[in-house]
Amino acid sequence: MKKLYLKDIAKSLGLSKTTVSFVLNDKGDANKINKDTQKRILDFAEKYNYKPNQLARSLSRGKTETIGLIIPNISDIFYARIAGCIEAKAKEYGYTVVFSSSNESESSERKLIESMLNRQVDGLIIASSQKNGKEMERLKEQEFPFVLIDRHYPSITTNYVIVNNFEAVKTATNHLLTLGNKRIAFVSIKSGLDAMTQRMLGYKAALKEKDISSLLTRELSQENYKEEMPLVISELCSGEQGVDAIVFATHYLASAGIRALKNKKIKIPTEVALISFDELNAFDLVDPPITSIIQPVEMIGNSAVQILMDSIKNKTFTTFKHTLLDTDFKIRKSCGF
Repeated sequence: MKKLYLKDIAKSLGLSKTTVSFVLNDKGDANKINKDTQKRILDFAEKYNYKPNQLARSLSRGKTETIGLIIPNISDIFYARIAGCIEAKAKEYGYTVVFSSSNESESSERKLIESMLNRQVDGLIIASSQKNGKEMERLKEQEFPFVLIDRHYPSITTNYVIVNNFEAVKTATNHLLTLGNKRIAFVSIKSGLDAMTQRMLGYKAALKEKDISSLLTRELSQENYKEEMPLVISELCSGEQGVDAIVFATHYLASAGIRALKNKKIKIPTEVALISFDELNAFDLVDPPITSIIQPVEMIGNSAVQILMDSIKNKTFTTFKHTLLDTDFKIRKSCGF
């Protein structure tokens, strides 16, 4: 059976398309259409299994009830979990989510934003590369609802949901210090991301408060960190001045670091204690289990959707919500006791 359109119902019943549209959109009473006519339309639609064009209905109301989510990498467990939380929360509002990965590419992110706007999404949630300030300003100028997650632009006022990276790493470094560690290294990524900068600053602040001047920092490239990690571990752990603890700025750095340590037969935590920012599912199962800074993934996703829904509903473009969430510190055997 061929697809039935609104105009077909109108023609078959000898009614106007406007009358049929009002009834099928639950506006029959409001437009004073008599009950018998309404029943005829509804019965006909049910009999022939009429399916309305949802996109057309959405556009007629000025909304598509979809939001766009742009993240660096959907295969990253952290972003995959956030995406799942955002999708579940958006569903509570009757919204669907369109996902895309930018792969930390400035141009890819810019094209994805444009693509999402062309798809008529009602709002955007973006974990930005922090290289597209002009795009953020443009969204603001257009009064388009959007929320930044995980990363934000300190110089641009926007809605955002982030964690307290500074305090998280400061707490972790202090924990290592209280256990007697003095030569603590911090291994991060060359990214320019404010989150990484704040994590580095948290590490430095903890050491400064204890009058420790030796900053043992290493920054690896995003593309080649796996290849670079063995050399970094060799440098940090060699000789009498080797480190006694390492804080890794991300879970994937920690994973590569653990592999390099084990390949060199360096024992964790007796020779080198370690802590990871974020964790993988296996971090509580490996030997020894890995002490981790755990981000409140569900709160990040739920808060972002809530802020976006409020912005879409209330059309608020002059006030912005800044949400700073605390992390959890899960102590396990990798840093000793």
